[in-house]
Amino acid sequence: MKKTIFKGAATALITPFRDGRVDTAAFGAIIEEQLAAGIDALVVCGTSGEASTLDDNEHIGAIEFAVKTVNGRVPVIAGTGSNDTRHGLNLSKRAASVGADALLVCTPYYNKTSQNGLKTLYTMYADAVDVPIIMYNVPSRTGLNIEPQTYAYLADHPNICAIKEANGNFSKIAETFALVGDRLDIYSGNDDQTVPILSLGGKGVISVLSNVLPAETSKMCHLLFEGRTAESAAMQLKYVPLISALFSDVNPIPVKEAMYILGRSTPELRLPLVRMSAEKAAVLREELAKAGLNAIN
Repeated sequence: MKKTIFKGAATALITPFRDGRVDTAAFGAIIEEQLAAGIDALVVCGTSGEASTLDDNEHIGAIEFAVKTVNGRVPVIAGTGSNDTRHGLNLSKRAASVGADALLVCTPYYNKTSQNGLKTLYTMYADAVDVPIIMYNVPSRTGLNIEPQTYAYLADHPNICAIKEANGNFSKIAETFALVGDRLDIYSGNDDQTVPILSLGGKGVISVLSNVLPAETSKMCHLLFEGRTAESAAMQLKYVPLISALFSDVNPIPVKEAMYILGRSTPELRLPLVRMSAEKAAVLREELAKAGLNAIN
């Protein structure tokens, strides 16, 4: 059995911007708030971190900043996937060199590949670095699904350790659990499916919700691990309206707005992302208030 990277909730952190640049002061404050709340791990430069519009120096700089700020208190997982394999491998090597504890590698997008191509690709990533690889499956963004049989093949690689599963297909997810056994850890990639995936044996969630509710998202996971399934499920259901509001527009538009409302960052995004409509923002503001979160802006 491979070593588990983390158990519980990992926040898919936003990357705060100010005047077109990464706002390291805000980023550091967000990280410290997450740690104080008891988050189990942090993901830097994923989808929620707008990684696709960071240049390479910003990308690696954000990872290095997070690693230094966290200073070993929880694992720091770096997003390094790309549709350009050479670029992705370079990012992966650089992320490992600045201290990332694991890498989150999405499937290639636009120039999609076959299942055999995925086998070759993930093997190449895993051979190139000495930190664990989490495969990220999000077909709604990439147009490509990792099939259960492909996971089963890749599970034999000692450096491929986990899956962030966001395909939303529970039949496929259950099949994956059955095929990989304890050779791969599985994390939910969708906040609204955290408890169902944990109930199948998942190790946690890589979460957008935990940007605003880190303690609660972690607690939801750990209640289930402790056998308190009904309490965990009740938390999942309680936050369904807030989760819906956080995904009422393209991620990370709503969570960036939420963090602005809560006074933790500017609402600044990079094109092609733009701020959500006033109507959607009003609903988001209302759901944040219902969750006990006080608006600053």
